[in-house]
Amino acid sequence: MSRFSQYVNDLFIWNEQMRQFLQSEQVEQDTELWHQLDEFSELIESINQELSTEQLLSLQAKAERIHQQMEYYFSRKQGMGVGTIWTEERQLSPGGHTLPELPYAYNELEPYISEEIMRLHHDKHHRSYVNGLNKAEQSLKKARETQDYSLIKHWSRELAFHGSGHYLHSIFWNNMNPNGGGQPKGVLQGEMNRYFGSTYAFKKQFSEAAKQVEGAGWALLVWSPMAGHLEILQSERHMLLTQWSVVPLLVLDVWEHAYYLQYKNNRADYVDNFWNIVYWHDVEMRLEKALDKRPGI
Repeated sequence: MSRFSQYVNDLFIWNEQMRQFLQSEQVEQDTELWHQLDEFSELIESINQELSTEQLLSLQAKAERIHQQMEYYFSRKQGMGVGTIWTEERQLSPGGHTLPELPYAYNELEPYISEEIMRLHHDKHHRSYVNGLNKAEQSLKKARETQDYSLIKHWSRELAFHGSGHYLHSIFWNNMNPNGGGQPKGVLQGEMNRYFGSTYAFKKQFSEAAKQVEGAGWALLVWSPMAGHLEILQSERHMLLTQWSVVPLLVLDVWEHAYYLQYKNNRADYVDNFWNIVYWHDVEMRLEKALDKRPGI
């Protein structure tokens, strides 16, 4: 057997092992991972000749991407990592927050979001929210120790602003993926149909909410435990016009730093292109965890 044939055969065996693993974990057949493996199976089975180096690298990259998504799926299913509904950061000591890594390279969301924007947005803007949150927590800790609350109003505002900025961005990065797009499935699709009437109606309302945020802010799809249904909210800045108790599922940053370098003042195009990279699997996992938790009043 040639080295090429051995490589393809190894990929085929790996693919079957991934399928058996998903079956052993009782992962539903309509999840994105199953679709990825189905596409990979068709790709392998269609190979009937020697591939070029570029084609082999592309095949290897797809296998590695599926492997990464597999690890990401189960880490999030188990409630691990930044970007989950209730992150592990809730156990941190004051001032212990860190900038999360992106689950993809800075250029992998192109052409919809440019590499330049992603670098500035993640490494500069998000980092500033992490630093601001840490400073606010440390300052409030010092106020408790010294009993000096003369700046309580200032640091409380800083805590809300930077904390909300950090948490929303941590969700935002994971809500997007180079393999995103398409349509929601499973329980997420069911809840959208139940409350909004259709996924089309949901997308239309969400898009309009994002386009019409006054000034800087966010559009958010949330789960409301008290109401028992999904809802779409706007947030000015990071924390205004929100509702207590709701769980963010899908968030879209419409601050100008999120799109202006590429889209200038055309926020509408940025919002419309966002649907090409929405990672519905992540949104559905967040919904499933919200349904499992069912927070009370």
